[in-house]
Amino acid sequence: MEPSYEPSNNVPAPQKIAMTWWDDQAEEYLAEHPSLGEVKFQWGPEGWTEEDLHLLPHKPGRILEVGAGAAQCSRWLASKGHEVVATDISPGMLAVARALNAKHDLDFPLIAAGIEALPFNNDSFDTVFTSFGALSFLPTLTPAFDEVFRVLRPGGTWIYSVTHPFSWVFPDSPHQDDLTVIRPYGKREAYVETTGGTTEYAEFPHTFSDHVNGLVQSGFDVTDLFEPDWPAGKTETWGAWGPDRGAMLPGTLIVTAQKPARS
Repeated sequence: MEPSYEPSNNVPAPQKIAMTWWDDQAEEYLAEHPSLGEVKFQWGPEGWTEEDLHLLPHKPGRILEVGAGAAQCSRWLASKGHEVVATDISPGMLAVARALNAKHDLDFPLIAAGIEALPFNNDSFDTVFTSFGALSFLPTLTPAFDEVFRVLRPGGTWIYSVTHPFSWVFPDSPHQDDLTVIRPYGKREAYVETTGGTTEYAEFPHTFSDHVNGLVQSGFDVTDLFEPDWPAGKTETWGAWGPDRGAMLPGTLIVTAQKPARS
């Protein structure tokens, strides 16, 4: 039976849904998106990498990746000699990550954990990041921001990329002709996929104010908001991301925030 796609205000146990979906799709997802690479730090479907953008602090210190998936980003950092720990809610994705670590002769901790309950002491990391991981699968952002704030050392940096908040008002299509508003900006209904009445996948829209206000309420100073352009000459499409739509509006938002240093 093919899944149906619809908005919903009733999504029980969203983290369990996310874990199950990524466990089931781990190997297939990576096979469908070879551009992610195996040792590569890519910030989003546009293809911009950390080597291109240099968004992490110059001296990132001890690094935590949340929502790491197969840990391509952490693997790239480890290959550069950085001290990194990777977490993900999906044991299936982490199993793929372990196999890739062995393939590339790299070793760093891979820990099964959700972003809302990280198994680390207070003030454990200098930098925490995620590239399109964890946040889209949460109905509200504040519990995740609170937890990241807790594990960051004073003066530490939290940086993440997500689907651009404005993208949610349009259909999930990369074509310019489909850029017709289908839902109000700020509508909190989740995007869900169901089969036989069972919810198998769920993503939650968040607005700019959800991001900024949530970070401020958790204690962060927001230091940068970045909306990367579509790269010239890139023809590959990925879901709603592609050169046609990318020429008209951004598809990704990258946010940088800092935990204030103690006085």
